[in-house]
Amino acid sequence: MREFIVEADGGSRGNPGPAGYGAVVRDAATGETLTEAAEYLGVATNNVAEYRGLVAGLRAAHALDPSARVHVRMDSKLVIEQMSGRWKIKHPDMKPLATEARSVFPPDQVTYEWIPRAQNKHADRLANEAMDAGTRGGQWTPSESKADLTAGSAAAAAAAPLSEQGSDTPDEERRSTPGWSSAPDLGAPATFVLLRHGETPLTPQKRFSGSGGTNPSLSAAGREQAHRVAEALARRGTVQAVLASPLARTRETAAAVAARLGLEVTIEDGLRETDFGAWEGLTFGEVRERYPDDLNAWLADPEAHPTGGGESFAETATRIAATRDKLVAAHAGRTVLLVSHVTPIKTLVRLALGAPPESMFRMELSAASLSAVAYYADGNASVRLFNDTSHLRP
Repeated sequence: MREFIVEADGGSRGNPGPAGYGAVVRDAATGETLTEAAEYLGVATNNVAEYRGLVAGLRAAHALDPSARVHVRMDSKLVIEQMSGRWKIKHPDMKPLATEARSVFPPDQVTYEWIPRAQNKHADRLANEAMDAGTRGGQWTPSESKADLTAGSAAAAAAAPLSEQGSDTPDEERRSTPGWSSAPDLGAPATFVLLRHGETPLTPQKRFSGSGGTNPSLSAAGREQAHRVAEALARRGTVQAVLASPLARTRETAAAVAARLGLEVTIEDGLRETDFGAWEGLTFGEVRERYPDDLNAWLADPEAHPTGGGESFAETATRIAATRDKLVAAHAGRTVLLVSHVTPIKTLVRLALGAPPESMFRMELSAASLSAVAYYADGNASVRLFNDTSHLRP
């Protein structure tokens, strides 16, 4: 039985933005390049492009020999883990592509392995050639490929036993650097510095305060907190833009910081707090006393709504994910301050970690605290900071 190695990659310049994929099929015994595939996709996300590259590589291998065994090597942790069955596929754009990839060969003929980006240069080059051709108004053709430049190293990798190929270096280790800076191999990320607003009169009483309540302003303590965080961010000097939820407490906090940094505040509706329905203004104890069944359901199920038709955690997560994707595309390579609330900030952190919804109840997020998440061009995210309140100390 013949054995092929499929290496595939995809990219998006903007995520979403102009996108393309590349794939190469090699003879597993000799490392010889048997066929290449690449295509410009128009506007798409990085993950969609990666999946399209996988499908193209598998179809190219199938055309050579449908009975062959295939070993897929990609630097996309997401695609490899999902196709290996270790991660769930939740995004609606990914599910049909994964189904299509699984349909090319019988499952027992295909294995998957994550490799570092440096070992996937051939497919990466093809993807970039496809994007370059597409932005010039044309399409990629095989004659444009410069794949022979890496034939020697590819042959050596392919000739090794499959169990020895790749690297044990974790994805996080190869892209993490201290602070809010970027890893050079992935380019500068979009870094979101997440600031929870300062205290309002409701904050010390731990009352539900969402987007459907009285819209309280900052208290005197909250204004002092805003001043302190503004000074701290000015000392760091890396924030290039300030965005805020439309609610009064976030706008006031953002205005104090922006004035200190010499920036303007842009209002982003997607950063608003969850609507807690009839629970607005109540303490947790009061909600448990008045609406025990609704509260228990809300704590157990992210799809459950607060009493009175508020917003579920699942609905909030959908809104926040869409806002995140929009802002990542708009601020690639920049450091942006997002002034928001408890639920949106926890949701951004949870999504970056790939943590389940119940993790929200295990996070403590203080008033005027700072967190930070970096979003990379390969679609991955890195949590850099969480609930830092050191700037509030006298």
